[in-house]
Amino acid sequence: MRAIIASLVLLLVPSLQASAQVEVQGVRVWAAPDNTRIVFDLSAPVEHELLELDDPQRLVIDLEQARLAEQPDQPDADDRYLKSLRSGIRNGNDLRVVLDLKRDVTSKTFQLKPNERYGHRLVVDVFPADGNKTVGSPQAPAKSVAARSESMRDVIVAIDAGHGGEDPGAIGSLGTHEKKVVMDIAKRLAAKVNREAGMRAILTRDGDYFLPLRRRIEIAREHHADLFISIHADAFRDRRVHGSSVYVLSQDGASSEAARWLAKQENAADQIGGISLNDKDDVLKEVLLDLSQTGTLEASIDVAERLIQGLGSTGKLHRRDVQSAGFLVLKAPDIPSVLVETAFISNPDEERKLRDAGHQNRLADAILRGLRQYFADHAPEGTLLAAREKVRRHTISRGDTLSTIAQQYSVSQDKLKQSNGLKGDRIQVGQVLVIPGDSDS
Repeated sequence: MRAIIASLVLLLVPSLQASAQVEVQGVRVWAAPDNTRIVFDLSAPVEHELLELDDPQRLVIDLEQARLAEQPDQPDADDRYLKSLRSGIRNGNDLRVVLDLKRDVTSKTFQLKPNERYGHRLVVDVFPADGNKTVGSPQAPAKSVAARSESMRDVIVAIDAGHGGEDPGAIGSLGTHEKKVVMDIAKRLAAKVNREAGMRAILTRDGDYFLPLRRRIEIAREHHADLFISIHADAFRDRRVHGSSVYVLSQDGASSEAARWLAKQENAADQIGGISLNDKDDVLKEVLLDLSQTGTLEASIDVAERLIQGLGSTGKLHRRDVQSAGFLVLKAPDIPSVLVETAFISNPDEERKLRDAGHQNRLADAILRGLRQYFADHAPEGTLLAAREKVRRHTISRGDTLSTIAQQYSVSQDKLKQSNGLKGDRIQVGQVLVIPGDSDS
């Protein structure tokens, strides 16, 4: 009898499996300048088919043996590609999802296995049919400068807010998402940079959407950036760990065990956010996974040292020396690149500070001070900063005060503070101050 029951069970299992439905637990839409991404959260892998139809333009995704747990939200009105999203039952058991489109598109789908943050996912990426990409975010217009030469240009700073969209980054105990606070800091920093004579900022992303690590570097290159700075909020298992850090790319290995751990977490962003390498040729795969930075490393270290000085004057430092690790986002061989961990979002006190607009503003000011000092010494040839004949610099020595420096160069103390973004009278040995000329404001 037991053998007969066992045989019947074995016969029933295939039919039960065949009738089992995959649950679509949620549908998320992330609109970016270059594309729109639709993510289906699934209870299991699903067989599916994608159809592109005309009159009217729409994408149809058929998911076999699937059902929708709840109706998805509609795309935002400013989505460049999607007009609306609707769904229905097909053939009694299948799920059909229809994406009504605003323009001609091309599309692709791929499935992702579960990771530490998500379960099974089906990803649909929608791109413009003509293949044209939007280069970064909307930019501030170039500032007019007296006696501007046709060949002169602004120094371009690419500011990269880490994570975004599918990838929230680290999450604090209060539920703070890293992607949100670093975006706020990045926007504040960009606004400050754009107010600097001879400097202009571009943001790699200006909204909440996923951006592959390689694409961040490409945007910086498309804008001919002179510097790439990626902004993050650190996290660690020990909630007591605190302070800011600045990293450059390591060619020989991470500078500490914590740096190795951090690089692994940050480089996993592509897998968490969802990226498929199946359509990349071997050369691009090599660039994505094993590009080494050589000629710009020394400049990156110089930038990092100036940023540490600026951050140290604002709050606590986790490490006072420049750290190194194998961050994929820093692997542009032709652009000096640094990664700033503004604070530990895993530390409750620092998480609260990161949520505070005033503290975000102070962090942006600190980073700007470091940028000022770096470009005071290393403004690229052909830029307005390099052409300013009246720019002078003073390296702080022991015993110097703002008052004595102002007297030495016959400038007002207030103008000296303004030119260097100083809020008070505190200066540090080794700090480089820009000495304003008569025409500087």
